[in-house]
Order: sequence, then C-alpha cells, then structure tokens
Amino acid sequence: MIRTPISDWPEADALVYDDGVKARTDHLYARVKDVVTPMEWPVFAPLIDAINRLKTERGAVILAHNYMTPEIFNCVGDITGDSLKLAQVAAEAEEDVIVQAGVHFMAETAKILSPEKTVLIPDMKAGCSLASSITGADVRAIKAAYPDLPIVTYVNTSAEVKAYSDICCTSSNAVQVVEAAAAQWGVDTVILIPDQYLARNVAAQTDIKILTWKGACEVHEEFTPGDIDELRAAHPDAVILTHPECPPDVMARADFAGSTGAMAAYVKERAPKKAILITECSMSDNVAVENPGVQFVRPCNLCPHMKRITLKGIYEALRDMQHEVHVDPEIADLARASLQAMLDLPRLATPPHFDTGKAAPAAAYVSV
Repeated sequence: MIRTPISDWPEADALVYDDGVKARTDHLYARVKDVVTPMEWPVFAPLIDAINRLKTERGAVILAHNYMTPEIFNCVGDITGDSLKLAQVAAEAEEDVIVQAGVHFMAETAKILSPEKTVLIPDMKAGCSLASSITGADVRAIKAAYPDLPIVTYVNTSAEVKAYSDICCTSSNAVQVVEAAAAQWGVDTVILIPDQYLARNVAAQTDIKILTWKGACEVHEEFTPGDIDELRAAHPDAVILTHPECPPDVMARADFAGSTGAMAAYVKERAPKKAILITECSMSDNVAVENPGVQFVRPCNLCPHMKRITLKGIYEALRDMQHEVHVDPEIADLARASLQAMLDLPRLATPPHFDTGKAAPAAAYVSV
C-alpha cells in the first residue's frame, strides 16, 4: 500500500468549504438535512470530503456503529450497523486498513478477526463502561470456580476477557448463543457476562438458567421505569422500542425490545407514525435518515465514549495513519476462537426481538 506523504494533506482546521467541496458533498447533505442543520454542514463537509478521498488513497474501509453521530454514520461510514454486523464485516473486509468509528473493544475485535490488517481508531480513549467492568483475571477466576459451565461473553469486552471465554455473543444473538452453548456442553446453566441486565433479559427468553456479573452500560442503565411511564403519558401514540442492556423493568414497559439492528429493522418494516428509541441518542438520528416519514421522540442519553469519535479524529487517523490498535498475538488467538465460535453459528434471517411480556428472573451472580 502506497501512503500519501502527510504533508500533502493539510491540518484539519485548514480544510475549507469551497465550491469543489460543495459539489462533492451536496448529495450527502441531501441525505442528512433533516438531522444536520445548514449551519453545521459547512463545518462538517470539508472533513467529510477529505475523509472520503483520503480513505480511497489509503485503501481503507470505515466501520461505523449505530451510535455514531449522523454526519459520521451517513456520510463517511462504509459499513454501518450493530456490533454483530460490524464483527462479521471485520472478518470479511478486503481493504488493507480498517478505521473503527466506534469504541476500543470494537477496534480490538476488528484486529483479532483481521490480524494482517492495519486497524485504526480515531481516539484511543474511546472506551466503554461495560467493558471496563470486568478483566481477564476475573474471567479466569470464574472459570476456576465453575469449570463445568460454559462462559458466554458479550462482545462489549476487552480482547483479554474474550480470550478466556468459551464463546462470544451480541445483543442480536445472545439467546441463540446461550442455548447453543448449553446444548454443546450438555448443561442447563450458562454463565453470561458481564452485562447483568442483558443476562436477566436473556434469561426471560429461554429455559436455560443464567449466572452473570455486576456489569452494566452507563447509557442504558440510566433509563428508569418512570422515564417510560412519562414518555407513554406524553406520547400515547408512539411505539416505544428499547435495548436489552436496559434494566428488565424498563424493557417490560416497551412495545418492542432488541438490538440496535433489530430496532432499525422494526421501524423500517412497521413504519410507525411516531417512535421512541430507548438507547443512545444518535441512534434515533440515524434511523430517522432512513425513515423520513416517522416522527422520532428523542429521550437523549449520550454515550461519552462514542462521542469521542469525531470527523476530525477520523481524518487525522487516516491522514497520519495514527492510533493503530494492537492485540497481543497469544491473546488474539484465544479471543479469535471465542469470536469464531459465535460467527460459526447459523446467521439469523432477521434480527430477533425479545418478548417484553416475559418476566425476567432475579439476578443470579457468579461467586468468585
């Protein structure tokens, strides 16, 4: 791969909105005009234009998670979606360079699945409260305490945590993975870590007993049953969709529950007049772009980690080929096995949803 000398590309602040940029980006603004104001666009457009030209020169693909802001998700993201889709694409990417517009564990996952590729993240500090709730040492202790039970680990974790697990899952396939692990091990109990709320919500959907860990996503944990009741009272005509990382008593009040991919699919297929997405705030903007006929109420909880990813950061990562993500080869080999075990399961034809009418059991935690 031939890299253009850094000096050929200006500093981000030196990029300008001129007639050339306007001509090359007008079609993109038409896509996001309902969620990006005319005042913002002249600031975003020069960076968007530069990124889209620069990634071609670098032989790069940008993976953009559903929680990215709309100017990133819709205007520079090449592959967009939830964590399962991005994991699948990372394993299949043909480009030499992967830029992860998402948090650090996602970039690690891309590197694990494509060890020969260069993986960049625009900000090394884009972490995750859920991922930081558990360590590889914790998983080793769990394995020692429960040697006869499979450990299913949510992909929102570090490479080291994945390395000491048996199989990974996402919110899209958690029920499928839990049931497959139980069948393979011949047991009626599975350990699902580290998200205690996802674990309880999964337990409501299956006969498999689940032990978990006291981790949580700081965005989804903040939603309360009272929030849903207030939204329902204020917008009785709205469909309320929630993510399974929310507490069970929040999810029970929703009309639909599923991964970000499942939420987006529901809105596209059902086309409700009004929708409320109980998840990270940018998700509503991105779904709104694809569904202009749907009115969205935005109960905003922002992820401070996702919001560290900016157009400027993406541009500088590509310009300078900086913030490369590395994973220890031994850890990567182990983590790849747990990720591959998930990817080897049959792909579901449509994003599954959670039955919000099924009561979640009380939390049952591992004891280590």
